Amino acid sequence: MVLTIIGDDVATCTRRIKVVLFEKGVDFVIKPIDWTIREHKTEAYLEKQPFGQIPVLDDEGFILFESRAIGRYIATKYANQGTKLIPDPKDLKAVALFEQAACVEQADFEPAASGIAVEKFSNPYKGLATDEDKFQKHVEALNAKLDGYDRMLTKTKYLAGDEITLVDLWHLPHGEIVEKFAPEVFESHPKFYAWWQALKTRPSWIKANEKGNML
Repeated sequence: MVLTIIGDDVATCTRRIKVVLFEKGVDFVIKPIDWTIREHKTEAYLEKQPFGQIPVLDDEGFILFESRAIGRYIATKYANQGTKLIPDPKDLKAVALFEQAACVEQADFEPAASGIAVEKFSNPYKGLATDEDKFQKHVEALNAKLDGYDRMLTKTKYLAGDEITLVDLWHLPHGEIVEKFAPEVFESHPKFYAWWQALKTRPSWIKANEKGNML
């Protein structure tokens, strides 16, 4: 059966799932949210996603939310096709390195990167002013964190080892916004920047940014 992703085709978290689906070669469709009636806040939708956020995965009635959890589910269910993306669960050290990298992405990249995205993308989209002081603080915080990324990427090609995993892909949606509004942060970290350049040109990410697969 074809997986259904309920959400917005171009939203950051939806694209975080789409890139995984394309890496794995999994068929899917996007069921768009009707923003005009605030469908994401209706009781029917809140039954699926109690926080009224997008996206949601519907796999023949199995409902799952949170984009990283969905990515893990897809990579595990379709482990034997496409790009591997998660380590063999029997390889304790590989799993530990994967979990370490996952913690780094959520604790050391996402807070500042998402903060930049809010100030320079989300707020203007909503008609709100950018708080330049907050933006600069997020830029400075991310700049400091990327020093650690450079140290990690001196030792391995990707964040969890020498093979790409979900963790690397998770950086793409907000990383794209950071590069647009604060490119010097990436460019001033050579190991990170080389990793980023290779990551953002993957065919799966290019396809994830295209509209399509709509119900």
